[in-house]
Amino acid sequence: MLKAEKTVVVYRSKTGFTKNYACWLAKRFNCTLLEGSKVSGKELSDYDTIIYGGGLYASGISGIKLITKNFEQLKDKRIIVFAVGASPSHKGIAEELLNTNIPREQQDKIEFFYLRGGFDYTRLSPFYRVLMQLKKIQLKKVKKPDADTKGMLASYDHPLDFTNEKHLEPIIKSLLE
Repeated sequence: MLKAEKTVVVYRSKTGFTKNYACWLAKRFNCTLLEGSKVSGKELSDYDTIIYGGGLYASGISGIKLITKNFEQLKDKRIIVFAVGASPSHKGIAEELLNTNIPREQQDKIEFFYLRGGFDYTRLSPFYRVLMQLKKIQLKKVKKPDADTKGMLASYDHPLDFTNEKHLEPIIKSLLE
C-alpha cells in the first residue's frame, strides 16, 4: 500500500504544465511535492516511492539526470517517471522517449508515462524563445505540412494547454495496485 509520508513527487517545469500534473498527484496522494532543481539524490533516498515529472525539450526530459545519475542509490525504490510534452500521444512515443532518456539497464526498474502538456511561447525563457524561433522557421519551410506541423505553428500565437487531471489515471492506477 502507498504510504503518503514515504512518497515524493518531484518535478522540473519551465512553463507550468509539468508542475500542474505534479501538484495534482501530490494532492491526490497527500504526499511531499518538491521542485527538482532543489533536490539531491540523497534526499530522495528517504522515500520508498519516487514520482518524477519533467517537461520535454528537444526530446529530452528536463532534469531526468536526478534519477539516472542517482540510480544506484535509488534502484531499490519504486520509481515512476512521467514526461510532459506538447505533442499528442501516439503509438511508440513513450517507448521512444524512454529509450532516449533512460539507460537500458535502468528501464526495468522505472515505470514510464507520457502526458500531454501544452505550449505557451510567452512562458519560455529568452534562450528557449530563440530556439523555438529557429524551430518556427524550420516548420514554415515544410512543403506539405501535416496537422501537427500546422498546429505547432498556430500555437506560437495562441497558447495551448492540454493538461487535465484525467490524464493521470494510468499513473494513479499503477500507484494503487
